[in-house]
Amino acid sequence: QVQLVESGGGLVQAGESLRLSCAASGGTFSSYAMGWFRQAPGKEREFVAAISRSGDNTLYGDSVKGRFIISRDDTKNMVYLQMNSLKPEDTAGYYCAADWVRRRHYYSPYKNEYDYWGQGTQVTVSS
Repeated sequence: QVQLVESGGGLVQAGESLRLSCAASGGTFSSYAMGWFRQAPGKEREFVAAISRSGDNTLYGDSVKGRFIISRDDTKNMVYLQMNSLKPEDTAGYYCAADWVRRRHYYSPYKNEYDYWGQGTQVTVSS
C-alpha cells in the first residue's frame, strides 16, 4: 500500500510559478511510474504530466506543455511538478498518482491505470 501526500499549493498571480511536491511512502517507489492530474470544480479529472520509473521519459498534457516540468527523486521518494507561467485556467486541485509498472520507461496519461492517489493540493491562480 502506497501513501501519497501532496504539498506546495497556494494562491498566486498569473505569470508566477509554483512547485508542487508529492511524498510517497509504504512501497517501493522505484517500481512506480508517477503522474500528476488536476480537477477543477464541475470538471473531470485531467491529465497534467507523467514520468516513467527511470525518470528518463516524461509526458505532458497539451494545456501545460512547455510550462510545467515533472521530475522525481528516488532517493527521497519524491515527485515534483514545477509550474511556470501560471494562468487562471490552471486553477484546480492537483493530485499525485502512482502506477505500478514493469517497464522502466513506461508512463500513462490515463487515470484509470493509476493504483494510488493522494488527497490533493489546491492551486489558485488569480488574473
